[in-house]
Amino acid sequence: MKLNLQTTAFIFPGQGSQTVGMGKDLAAQFPTAKNTFDEADSILGFSLSKIMWEGPEADLNDTVNTQPALFVHSLAAFHTFSLLFPGREPALLAGHSLGELSALAAAGALSFEAGLRLVRKRGELMKRAGELAPGSMAAILGLDISTLDKVCTEASVAHEFVQVANDNCPGQVVISGAKLAVERAMAGAKAAGAKRALPLAVSIAAHSPLMASIQDEWNDAVNSAEFSPLQIPVIGNVHAQPLIDESSARADIMAQMQSRVRWTESVNYIISKEINFFIEVGTGTVLGGLVKRVADGITSLPLGKPQDFAALE
Repeated sequence: MKLNLQTTAFIFPGQGSQTVGMGKDLAAQFPTAKNTFDEADSILGFSLSKIMWEGPEADLNDTVNTQPALFVHSLAAFHTFSLLFPGREPALLAGHSLGELSALAAAGALSFEAGLRLVRKRGELMKRAGELAPGSMAAILGLDISTLDKVCTEASVAHEFVQVANDNCPGQVVISGAKLAVERAMAGAKAAGAKRALPLAVSIAAHSPLMASIQDEWNDAVNSAEFSPLQIPVIGNVHAQPLIDESSARADIMAQMQSRVRWTESVNYIISKEINFFIEVGTGTVLGGLVKRVADGITSLPLGKPQDFAALE
């Protein structure tokens, strides 16, 4: 199909999109992609690509591996696109949670190595936070965001907080926080008219105050990483506004650790800039599905397997 990059945004997935075999076909067909996986293995000092391609699934789903795996697949796909379509860039970039770091690397704000090391550190710190202060998360379906905000406020008490973690799309929101507070919020959401309230199989309360134990160390890691000017605007998770320089990029990914992922607002901002075509760079089609639930008339295609590139020619 004819690709008009002036009306196209590239979006980068976060945790939950990983699957054993991710990126294997891409590396087999495109030397640029294989080089990206090889470089990642060299930087990390172990074969992340083997875990990605062969599993076991439990190892891939360990957040210290999941986060770099998604980052590497996204950047391998982006590097392949850049080689096949030289000099062509999308109008905007955005990433969901972890995917924001992939987007920043694609935008040139972070080198591949700096981005990978930062993502690996992020996974290690979040895992430690889950061990220091275990929490929980839950998906709430069929309740508007303002009502759910009120439910979370009412369910929170001293030292037991719950808040919206991911505003994914209308009718699909994830909450996060202390286990008992999440349970109270699930009951409150059902009482307020939610269709379903589903606990997630995690002990890491991402995007909540339970990440406070590792916030200072995360800030130090972000401040120690070398950033460069963004070549393409990235829509940040925390404010759903463009990150236009190194300072705003650093601030957003630091604040993101305890803040809501404003994905619905981010997509609406992108659409307001006359973008109607979204390409999901890396693993899966989760974000494309969310985008289509935010607005009608949107086209979304994946870009993570060899056949996906053929569809763009």
